[in-house]
Amino acid sequence: MSRLSANDLELQSLIELDGATNTRLLGEEGLLPDISVHELLYGVAFSEIVNAAFTHAAPDGGRFNSSGRGAWYAGLEQETSIAEVAFHKIEQLREVGWKFEETSTYDDYLADFAANFHDLRGDSSRLRRYLKPSPIPKCYRDSQELALDLLMRGSNGIVYPSVRRDGGTCVVCFRPALVYHVRRAARLELRLDAASGVTSDRVREVEYPNS
Repeated sequence: MSRLSANDLELQSLIELDGATNTRLLGEEGLLPDISVHELLYGVAFSEIVNAAFTHAAPDGGRFNSSGRGAWYAGLEQETSIAEVAFHKIEQLREVGWKFEETSTYDDYLADFAANFHDLRGDSSRLRRYLKPSPIPKCYRDSQELALDLLMRGSNGIVYPSVRRDGGTCVVCFRPALVYHVRRAARLELRLDAASGVTSDRVREVEYPNS
């Protein structure tokens, strides 16, 4: 924010504005209706990263979460996470008509889970309605209803086949306290454009600042 401000007074005003509109900070103060302050994490490594996943929900929600409550999404394989992230970034580029290559940097976080999850893997046609690839966000309607029902019945989350990478597996965790032992892995640079997908030659690992 210091780059956007001309002096300390402007910087303080920007910090206050960010705090007033930052949903993670609002959630940590108990000001979000769909997630309790008692569910969020405090005093553990990368708690702000976990809390952000549950408080910064997209306006239309995600595949297994509403707009009012986020979730922790992860791929069991790094390639799956890259494919999922790249797909949504490319969709954003298409929406705004961006025709040039876009370079984005992402931090890869690892987490452990020791809990029972519902499993949507399998060939049952009944499950396919929850794994529709498009159109977004309409294709999320059935899966969001399923997730809400499972959440209300005490579910911890869902393991499911990746929609964006054949053979990949994803997990969505509904509860912050179950995202355990979070640690930072690689920082990845993705070169993307709206006319193509993501390939290995468009992904490279970069160093963290001051590392």
